[in-house]
Amino acid sequence: MNVHEYQAKQLLAKYGVTVPRGGVAYTPAEAEKVARDLGGPGWVVKAQIHAGGRGKAGGIKVAGSLEEVRECARGMLGMTLVTHQTGPAGKEVKRVYIEKGLDIERELYLAIVVDCAARRVAVMAMSEGGVEIEEVAAGNPEKILKATIDPAIGLEPFYARKLAFGLGLEGGQVNAAVGFVGAMYEAFVGLDASLIEINPLAVTGAGELVALDAKMSFDDAALFRHKDIEELRDEDEEDRTELEATRHDLNYVKLTGNIGCMVNGAGLAMATMDIIKLHGGEPANFLDVGGGATKERVTIAFKLILSDSNVEGILVNIFGGIMRCDVIAEGIVGAAREVGLSKPLVVRLEGTNVELGEKILKESGLPITSAGDLADAAEKVVSAVREAA
Repeated sequence: MNVHEYQAKQLLAKYGVTVPRGGVAYTPAEAEKVARDLGGPGWVVKAQIHAGGRGKAGGIKVAGSLEEVRECARGMLGMTLVTHQTGPAGKEVKRVYIEKGLDIERELYLAIVVDCAARRVAVMAMSEGGVEIEEVAAGNPEKILKATIDPAIGLEPFYARKLAFGLGLEGGQVNAAVGFVGAMYEAFVGLDASLIEINPLAVTGAGELVALDAKMSFDDAALFRHKDIEELRDEDEEDRTELEATRHDLNYVKLTGNIGCMVNGAGLAMATMDIIKLHGGEPANFLDVGGGATKERVTIAFKLILSDSNVEGILVNIFGGIMRCDVIAEGIVGAAREVGLSKPLVVRLEGTNVELGEKILKESGLPITSAGDLADAAEKVVSAVREAA
């Protein structure tokens, strides 16, 4: 789950992370009032969407007067902001964040992430802020500083000092960095975050460290411990199909291909997408119905796949352990009849009650193609989609 910049800053401030003074506004008049309350001179008006690259797309403006604040807000609110992270469709701006201007001397990069390879939390820093870390990682990876944290010990001050020295900080700035990184780490662990990114991290003329921007993502599986964070969810910023899948405890991620996938088990789903690509196809989604799905959930999953207009064929790959193949088959048949199936459907079943499941599919009278194994299924669905094109 992601939150807006202003929400991330509010959360981080509670842990002692230094952020600029600011306020959110939904109308130009509200934006002007926020700026007046903050006091001048100088403000920054920021479009609030769940995507990076806002500055390059015109979503961040500096205003020198209250009238400019109002005009910047008027220009942003209601606009469709297109960045490298939104895709060509972009996202509509429904709120802006007004911050007090700062005397910025340097811009740095600082983030805390889950390092899957090390199976630990890692702090990453870079002396160049305000740029895409992916570009730096590809072209100049030596510029990225990294400290991997032992969970049994936690973040010791020497980790932060080492990063501070690597960033070229000196004097009181080093102590400020120790406190700043420590507060970020406490927020990361305490809120079950999966990412905290400060880009840029400003060094002011007075030597303070301030989070000019803030991005936070949270582990969905831990949200039951943080109802206050779950209430920050902005459904307008999320894919409608993914949101509907979440309501039914289905793991769905929309992709850009044309072959819909319904699989039980995350690992098997990844393997299914890989083998579709191996045979020249492109998966339209990741969809894991889980190990104990009911007939109703399978029907919902099938409808979710077909709600994507890009889907030209469907591959169902089920290994029946806890989930019985006959339950899957009943769900597939029920959903196909309800939506009026008109696209190629290939089904590969294996495991508990597989014979009964295949019998249900065969006797349904629907144009369903059975496959003997995963490779056979992928080859058949890719071929069927090409023939139907």
